[in-house]
Amino acid sequence: MSPSARAVTVGVDVGTTSVKALAVDEDGTVIARSRVAHSVVAPEPDILRHDAKRAWRAGPRKAFEQVTEQVAADGDHRLAGVAVASMVPSLTAVSRQGVPVLPGLLYGDREGRLSAAVDGDALLLPGTMPDAEGFLRWASATAPTARGYWPCQAVATYALSGLPAIDTGVTAALGTLHPQGRWNTELLDSMGVSSSQMPTVVPMGQAAGTLPGSDAVITGGTIDALCDQIVAGATEPGDVLVIFGATLIVWAVCEEWVVAPGLISYPHTTPDRFLIGGPSNAGALFVDWARRLLRDVPRPGPQRERLSPRLGEPGRVPVWLPYVRGERTPFEDHTLRSNLYGLDIGTGAEALERAAYEASGFVIRRMLDRSGVKAARIVASGGGSRVTAWMAAVADATNLPVDAVAVPEGAALGAAYFARLAAGLETSLSDSVRWSGVGRRIEPDPAWVGAAEERYRKFSELGTGA
Repeated sequence: MSPSARAVTVGVDVGTTSVKALAVDEDGTVIARSRVAHSVVAPEPDILRHDAKRAWRAGPRKAFEQVTEQVAADGDHRLAGVAVASMVPSLTAVSRQGVPVLPGLLYGDREGRLSAAVDGDALLLPGTMPDAEGFLRWASATAPTARGYWPCQAVATYALSGLPAIDTGVTAALGTLHPQGRWNTELLDSMGVSSSQMPTVVPMGQAAGTLPGSDAVITGGTIDALCDQIVAGATEPGDVLVIFGATLIVWAVCEEWVVAPGLISYPHTTPDRFLIGGPSNAGALFVDWARRLLRDVPRPGPQRERLSPRLGEPGRVPVWLPYVRGERTPFEDHTLRSNLYGLDIGTGAEALERAAYEASGFVIRRMLDRSGVKAARIVASGGGSRVTAWMAAVADATNLPVDAVAVPEGAALGAAYFARLAAGLETSLSDSVRWSGVGRRIEPDPAWVGAAEERYRKFSELGTGA
């Protein structure tokens, strides 16, 4: 390693279908990247799980090793820190060695639903998720002798460092398990769980410790959507950050605190800015499922990208309600189901593909209509932002330009920035915006906007959840 080697940090994002890792320098330039695929177990609408040993432990280790090997090979950079990000909430049980012994439960899995006899809402803050308490009840009953009950972030940080650490962002999503800045020991006791079996909690952006045999720091594992947000560049009123991952996450930026039925409101990390929106099931879990049914449509990749982003006739596209797993925002109704409307004997695979993509755009538009926010543009992040046909359909469905970020692995990029904070290389979270950049812009097509407007009216009429 050169004496003048520049510091890099690594962000590791454990997503629904893969682990992404980036090594990033102080300017936000990606020095190395890795992707390790894994599968999600979703055989029924009410089941969403990982093989936690593979996705939460082996995958992060492999992705981290791959990027750090690339960094070491160039000799011009040194590793200063690492941070893990993932979805919330999640949970598994682990052995004495920190190895998962149960499946990893993900948001929306049926084991997270509390029975009517359990008062799970008493301590919940607005926007928190009730699944975590149900997950712990299931895990502690299924594996009562486990060493610990850890979310994905703790499993992955332990795999890298031997420290089962999460940050205060993750605890904010744990609802009744961690209210008022501490573990709810009374609730844990009622399940036969000790607070020593729960992860270590550290403040967001601070070091939990160092990697073995190194002075490189590791943070508490954090929230993927927050990491994405801090580097997306969606900071001005009217910006709408949309994360096109397995889950579709929508955040409209406002100048003042806005509340609307069914939507979630949060402070922005940028001063004097606020967010309103929430997660939806109309992301890649739905879109990929729909595309698997359409064998005649070219799959995303170089071949598909060479074709026009808009195939077929604007007026001959059906309306597809995307509720294959129910819907989250704004309905929070796991019983809703998907339907197709407007098919005719001439409907082909191209029109069905377009309908699946438009469904995401209609969900975004519905949230914007409910919020009352005057939107100016969509800032698209996540793996789906690479798919031009999807982004074009969203642009037409919302009649807004879509700016796809330059680095679609936004959660891993933001995690790398959190690692810089923990390593003392940054002092301000808001400075993370300097890492943002637009890779390309997709404008609405007027010929498709009018036809999509008619379909949105039908979508709203059919998909109210009433």
